[in-house]
Amino acid sequence: MIRVCVLGSIGSGKSFISKLFNCPIFNADREVNYIYKNDINCFKKLKKKLPKYIKSYPIKKKELINAIVSKKNNLKLISSVVHPIVRKRMKIFLDQKKSSKIVVLDVPLLIENKLNQKNDFLLFVNAHRSKILARLKKRKYFDKKIHKTLNQNQATMLRKREIANYIIDNNFSPNIMKNKINKLKKRILDERNCT
Repeated sequence: MIRVCVLGSIGSGKSFISKLFNCPIFNADREVNYIYKNDINCFKKLKKKLPKYIKSYPIKKKELINAIVSKKNNLKLISSVVHPIVRKRMKIFLDQKKSSKIVVLDVPLLIENKLNQKNDFLLFVNAHRSKILARLKKRKYFDKKIHKTLNQNQATMLRKREIANYIIDNNFSPNIMKNKINKLKKRILDERNCT
C-alpha cells in the first residue's frame, strides 16, 4: 500500500486534490466533524477541560471558535482531546484499506504530529495567496484570527515544501488538475512498482 500524504496550507485545496486521486481517502477534517457530532466521550472530556465554552452536545463549532479566540492555549487543550481519537480512527482506516494500491492521507497536522512514515509519498499543494483567501472566505466559520492561530500551529510551509517528494500548483481549472493528478498517480505507481 502506497500512502500519499497531502500537505499544504489551510485553503490550498488539499481535499480537492485528494479526491482527484480517486482512491480511499482519510480526511482528518471530516473525521473531526464526525467526532464533534457523534462522540459523547470527546464532548465530556472537552466540557471538563473547557466548561466555560463547551455547553451542549453535539459540540458546536461556534463554541470551539469562541474558546480558541478567547485564549490561544485552548487550541492545545482541544487538540490534546481530539488528536488521539483521530489517530485511532486513522489506524482503523489504514487497517481496513491495506489491500488498496494507494491511500490518500489528507491530514493537516500530519508532519507536526509525526504521523508520516519513511516511505510515504509527500505531495505539497501550492496555491496563490489570493486563491487561498477566496476559498477561505467561502467557508461558513471563517475567522481571520482563527485562521492565523491554526496556521501558526502548522509546520512552516517552507519546511513542508522542502520535504515533499512532489509539489503541485493548484491554480488551474479542475480538468487541468485532474489530468495532472492522473499523470502523477501513474508516476507514483510506476516508481513504487520498480523498487
